[in-house]
Amino acid sequence: MKVFPLNPLLTFTNFIIVSSFLVQWTAASSYKHEDFLQCLSIYSRDIPIYTPINSSYSSLLTSYAQNTRFSTQHKTLKPLVIIKPSHISHIQAIVICSKSHGLQIRIRSGGHDTEGLSYISDVPFIVIDLINLKSIEVDTKNNTAWVQSGATIGELYYKIAEKSRTLAFPAGVCPTVGIGGHFSGGGYGWLMRKYGLAADNVMDAYLVDDDGRVFDRETMGEDLFWAIRGGGGGSFGIVVGWKVKLVRVPPIVTTCRLEKSLDKNTKKIVYQWQYVANKMEDTLLIGINLTGGNPTQGVKRNPTASFFSLFLGKTNKLITIMNTTFPELGLTKSNCEETSWIQSTLISAGFTNGEALEVLLAKPPIKTISYKIKSDYVKQPISQQALKGIWERLKSQVTETSQLFLFPYGGKMSKISSSKIPFSHRAEFLYKISYTVGWTEQSIVANERHLNWIRELYDYMTPFVSNSPRAAYINYRDLDIGTNNKYGNTSYKQASIWGLKYFGNNFKRLVQVKTKVDPSNFFRHEQSIPPLSLS
Repeated sequence: MKVFPLNPLLTFTNFIIVSSFLVQWTAASSYKHEDFLQCLSIYSRDIPIYTPINSSYSSLLTSYAQNTRFSTQHKTLKPLVIIKPSHISHIQAIVICSKSHGLQIRIRSGGHDTEGLSYISDVPFIVIDLINLKSIEVDTKNNTAWVQSGATIGELYYKIAEKSRTLAFPAGVCPTVGIGGHFSGGGYGWLMRKYGLAADNVMDAYLVDDDGRVFDRETMGEDLFWAIRGGGGGSFGIVVGWKVKLVRVPPIVTTCRLEKSLDKNTKKIVYQWQYVANKMEDTLLIGINLTGGNPTQGVKRNPTASFFSLFLGKTNKLITIMNTTFPELGLTKSNCEETSWIQSTLISAGFTNGEALEVLLAKPPIKTISYKIKSDYVKQPISQQALKGIWERLKSQVTETSQLFLFPYGGKMSKISSSKIPFSHRAEFLYKISYTVGWTEQSIVANERHLNWIRELYDYMTPFVSNSPRAAYINYRDLDIGTNNKYGNTSYKQASIWGLKYFGNNFKRLVQVKTKVDPSNFFRHEQSIPPLSLS
């Protein structure tokens, strides 16, 4: 049985390194937490620590925060300290010292948190930024990889491609998303109809618990290992690294994109798509991006429908399949490109086919866009009349950018049990919808105008999507759902409002695991899994 307790003799550091921050922290905050830093000085070595009076504090806080909506929320507290551990022993020390001195922690790996829960709070807190923990080891002999939580999807793809062009991993589209958050919520992408979610392909993990101990799959037990693969981040501990199963892809794959104006004929194609997309063979995924809004003031833009696809094979075979199963789309060779799987990840991320793979390693640019995301799951095809209401809302000129992504299920997603991991949305669903609204104007008025638009659209969709519960995707966390407690001490009854939407019947088991491994609710945020002691 392998357990990795904190060993202060191995991680002892020079007190002067950390204690130099004590005076700075006292001056920067009314909260007296000198003991926390003194605690770190006993247990840890040379941890980079940033307080609000450090010159790099603000840039560090915002550099990986991908949603500027929260910068306009002046009442939201900023972290007292940002810490960037570079070793698992650093995390052990931070957890022990935070818990013993009553500090709430937020864990950040990437910054794509749609509601900012990994880097903002309404109570005094610190941020553990995992950016320095990004090691990746690819084993082509056993078709596996170990990846630390601070790495990005793009970095993982790049490392796999260095070793093999016929191995892949079924993760997401955006290369700057952090592994830790992506895996914790399930993680879907273009390979999911063939190989399932990212979390479905996790084989092992290293986790730091609320006592600073480190566990692997064997020592943490199957219940906790089950919970961290799709149960949402920030509830059970800090997952430092993941062992994943790599999957086989052919040397040549085909990507296609076909954009159409949202006219009467296109609307019929979107309607028909609902009946065929989830029934296609599992080597093919065809999704839809519906786009509206008015990004340029004074220039009216009509909504468009963009059909995108990935086929694990060559173009000729794909066209034959499409002519048989979905001829209404009118897909031709001119809409498609044959490429390697790794190059297809560039295309799906918006880069040009043939561009250097190093773009997958680029840091995310400083964002100037605010956004809000909501999600739904569809069990029965939506009528043409109901779809018409979506078109009308996409025509609205009150938003800068509005989008709906329709992502088909079926294939492998229908073959995996809804209880295999906490992610429960499987065979009963035809497709998933994500609603996104984005804007660059930084004002309270602009915020409210765009938030009102997406909330009204979400209300409109109520009769046409899943219900009892109305399912939602945990990685598109939505604080509009349910009752939220700013201290993260939400009762079981309150939490079940959103918990059942995110996890279905798996929510009850998640609560049981939480009660067992973190009964004091140390790891918490506004939508974390509560222990039964809060009921």
